This record gives sequence, C-alpha cells and structure tokens, in this order.
Amino acid sequence: MKILMVLTSHSELGNTGKKTGFWIEEFAAPYYVFNDAGAEITIASPKGGQPPVDPSSDTPENQTPATIRFKADKNLQHILGKTMLLSAISSDDYDAIFYPGGHGPLWDLTNNADSIDLVEHFWNSKKPVVAVCHAPAVLLHAKDNAGEPLLKGKKVTGFTNSEEEAVQLTEVVPFLLENELKNKGGIYSKNDNWASYVVKDGMLITGQNPASSEAAAKELLKILMV
Repeated sequence: MKILMVLTSHSELGNTGKKTGFWIEEFAAPYYVFNDAGAEITIASPKGGQPPVDPSSDTPENQTPATIRFKADKNLQHILGKTMLLSAISSDDYDAIFYPGGHGPLWDLTNNADSIDLVEHFWNSKKPVVAVCHAPAVLLHAKDNAGEPLLKGKKVTGFTNSEEEAVQLTEVVPFLLENELKNKGGIYSKNDNWASYVVKDGMLITGQNPASSEAAAKELLKILMV
C-alpha cells in the first residue's frame, strides 16, 4: 500500500496576525493507522519542506494518544521537515491520497492547480480520495471525466458552519466549507459538533472534524486491504 498524504503550506490565519497550518491530530492519527498497517507513506506539500503546524492543535486540550506519540517520534519529525514538493508528485506512484485538515488548506490547497490535478487523476483512475475536516475544500474545483464537478451528487461531509462558529472564525475564513460543498452539488451531511463522523461514497471518503480523522483512515484501509 502506497499512500500519499498532502499537507498545507499556508501559515497565516487570514488578517488576524495569528498562525494556522495543519492540525496535528488529523495528520498524526491517520499516519499511525497507515504506518502500523505496513503502508508506505509519502508526505507532500505545495512548498515542500516543513509544513506549518496550527498552534491551536498543540494545546493541552487537543492532545490525543496520536499527538502524544507524534511529539515523541523524532523520526517522523525528521520526515515531516522534508515533505516533497506537490508539483513533483505523480498519482501513478500511489494507491490513495489523503488530505489532513487544519484551516490552512482553505487558503492554499483549494485553488492549487497541482492538488486539483492530483485529485482528478486519483479519482478518474478509481483510486481512493480522502479528506478530513477543512481539507474537503481540495475537492471544490476538481472535475470528473465528464467535466462535471467531482462533488456533484456525491455524499460528503466536512467542517460544519456551527463548528466554525464555535471556534469564532466564521468571519476570518475565506469561505464556509459546509456552504461550498453544498454549492458544488455535494449531498452534505453532518453529526453533532466535534463528534466523529465519516461519509463514504464509493472511492470518496470525507471526515467532519479532527475526531473523524482516525475513522477516515480506517475506512481507507478497508478499501486498500481488499
């Protein structure tokens, strides 16, 4: 199993002067699910090198077994500091693509041509595409073989409007993900705020929030291990 994980390179939280990036739990939990199952994992980002970490994901209340393991894992820290350039990646080399969230992807991966191209190639090659929390934004501009929005008629979830309101970033983010997933024709559903919730529609797997990242990774493994 060869899995490509794509992280954001964006670190500025709008005009707030605060930092964002990828959410540790949403990377660490899936990474260890894949790693412990024997998968070969490649990590890429738009700018390559060290991707920014959302500092909010490193606060005491957001620690989980996966984040604790991550912080003690010097080898993974080293690997993470050398992510591959997204533009150098070929979908032919991988069995699936997985996008962890954090707010960063809203700014840089949503409109990134290399990311959109990868999503389309994976999808049109009938390979799994997985995105968690804010990362389903990477699907917004992708199209299928017929030139239709990839999301059209697909069951999907992602970070909810009410969760965005709860973290007080409704006026900061460039768009509300829940709204945009619906605008592209996605059949959107959700669970309660912060509850784990994963939606699978064929080769498309999406998770609502950080708590959904491990479950989304396990859903991907079910497909790859058939």
